[in-house]
Amino acid sequence: MALAAVIPKPHAPVEICELSLPELEENSAILEVELSEVCGTDVYLQQGRLDGVPYPLIPGHVSVGQLSKVRGKLLDIQGTKLIEGDRVTFLDVHRTCNACWFCLVAKATTRCPSRKVYGITYGLEDGPSGGWAEQLYLKPETRCIRVEMEPEKFMAGGCALPTALHAVERGEIRLGDYVLVLGSGPVGISSIILALMSGALRVLCIGAPDLRLEAARQAGAFATLNFESCSTTERHSWVKENTFGRGADVTIEATGSPDAVVEAFRYTRDAGRVVVVGQYTDHGPVNSESAFNPHLDVNKKHLDVRGCWGSDFSHFFRGAQIISDPVRSTPWQAMQLRRYGLSSVNEALGEVAAGRVLKAIVDPRMK
Repeated sequence: MALAAVIPKPHAPVEICELSLPELEENSAILEVELSEVCGTDVYLQQGRLDGVPYPLIPGHVSVGQLSKVRGKLLDIQGTKLIEGDRVTFLDVHRTCNACWFCLVAKATTRCPSRKVYGITYGLEDGPSGGWAEQLYLKPETRCIRVEMEPEKFMAGGCALPTALHAVERGEIRLGDYVLVLGSGPVGISSIILALMSGALRVLCIGAPDLRLEAARQAGAFATLNFESCSTTERHSWVKENTFGRGADVTIEATGSPDAVVEAFRYTRDAGRVVVVGQYTDHGPVNSESAFNPHLDVNKKHLDVRGCWGSDFSHFFRGAQIISDPVRSTPWQAMQLRRYGLSSVNEALGEVAAGRVLKAIVDPRMK
């Protein structure tokens, strides 16, 4: 038996349940969860903003723990056998078919129709398939990565790191670029670090609250601006002042606000690039007051606009390598983590939703 935190339905508080562990299939395992992340997606799951969610479900799509029971063969990407007692993380995306048009022709596995996701599209009837639980069932063909570091260090990157890696990759950041990041949550902060790592000369950040902007500066942002204390016009002027009057070469939207997408278009220089990564869940249409004009905001500016939805194993694996490197991982070490036990996850969701905590993690062993 294992205790788990469950979202019973949209807009309902999380409940604690006791679940039976399943009989292991061949090439599967039980993970003793050490830490699991509480991210913006979990807030939106509780708010019912994502389609195709099989409530009730156990959230927690990025987790780390120790293998307590293995049946059959469990291999990492190097072909090395994983055994009981190993600390691992796993790609939350599961059952990508590698046979459909999207997988084989478009090379866009995040659009595979067979795609399932731990903690998001696996429901309670699928067993303990989310990280907000004492134990989690790793189904056959789950892609695991060995974690040879303390779990706190890995979770400083968490799900934000591979998502940001995908966004920075989509932005094709070049040596000497001026990059603007909209949003100062975990994805925005990881985007700052990775943009600099990719060769950006300066990275600007617009976000809130001040707690997160301070973290953005510690991550390497050249200048930050609190959007709550200024108008759109003032924000636009600030960006121009910091980019020789041109606008950013690349803007990464990581806010979750539809209006911020329109602002991203306007803050980017002519012939620049915009990556929209903050709209993973449905936040609705752009506010009519934004007065989006396709001619002025996109076409006349000759913008290259790219969506970025989730991440795949390549981003997850490379993110794990970066966060495990003693030099490259340094910027994430300042990331403030706040722990919550299973009985406190409703508080964690509220803190994340309000931006009062930089990163919340669930520790199922915490009483």
